[in-house]
Amino acid sequence: MRDIVQLACGECKRRNYSTTRNKKKTTERLNMKKFCRFCKSHTDHKESK
Repeated sequence: MRDIVQLACGECKRRNYSTTRNKKKTTERLNMKKFCRFCKSHTDHKESK
């Protein structure tokens, strides 16, 4: 029951990463600190629709 989700940069709003998550166990949206190649820095990446 894992679904593919897109992660978007918090600053430039570009979708850089895709990952999977279990929607039954993790009900809230994902929030990870990842490297954005457009901003050239580590920023918060949030799950987008």
